[in-house]
Amino acid sequence: MPHTIDRIEEQGLSDASMLDTIVASKAAQDDFVRTRWWWIRHAPVRVDEGRIYGQRDLPCDCSDAGAFSRLAALLPRQAIWVTSHLARTQQTAQAILSAGDFEAPRQLLQDKDLAEQHLGDWQGLDRRTFLMGRKQEPDSFWYAEADERAPNGESFVDLVARVEAAIARLNAAHRGGDIVAVVHGGTIRAALVIALGLPARGGFAFTIDNCSLTRLDHYHGKQGAGWRVPMVNQRP
Repeated sequence: MPHTIDRIEEQGLSDASMLDTIVASKAAQDDFVRTRWWWIRHAPVRVDEGRIYGQRDLPCDCSDAGAFSRLAALLPRQAIWVTSHLARTQQTAQAILSAGDFEAPRQLLQDKDLAEQHLGDWQGLDRRTFLMGRKQEPDSFWYAEADERAPNGESFVDLVARVEAAIARLNAAHRGGDIVAVVHGGTIRAALVIALGLPARGGFAFTIDNCSLTRLDHYHGKQGAGWRVPMVNQRP
């Protein structure tokens, strides 16, 4: 008798959604609990004047109604919604919620550990001038090396550590559910580092666009825990 996946392939049903369903069913059979993370980067910031903003609390442009409608169509109807404490993530989350027919209460949790990397004294500097003076590696490019701490700020390694703490808390509190996290590009890169077990600088290899969707599934069981990565930087 052919393996289940073989039968599906023979029927022409071997798309990603069917495989995802099989993985979830098998995980449940083996006593794994799946928590799905739906990571969304906030809408574009237009008022930065070309300057590094990091954790500066700048508003974002939520005028692209079509983008929010398309995002809303992809998200689960019932989920926990979480943002950082910065206004641009809350504005984006509200725009998505307003664009869809969601059953979940429209109460947004806020977690400061999900904020963008604090770039300290670099915040407010002209972005192009700053970046043109930095060393670029072939596999990554960011404001600094992963372990270089911005003056009066933090390093990307620091960001990974606090994002990991936030993920652990939310996984424990909402295990088995869906978590929609409307956050920042650096935060999502940090989450990918954690899920894939990469060195911190490995996060710099990922492009994370505004209003893009990245999904990371966490599986927790008696024998341990791990992650699957169904999509990265999908632009609806």
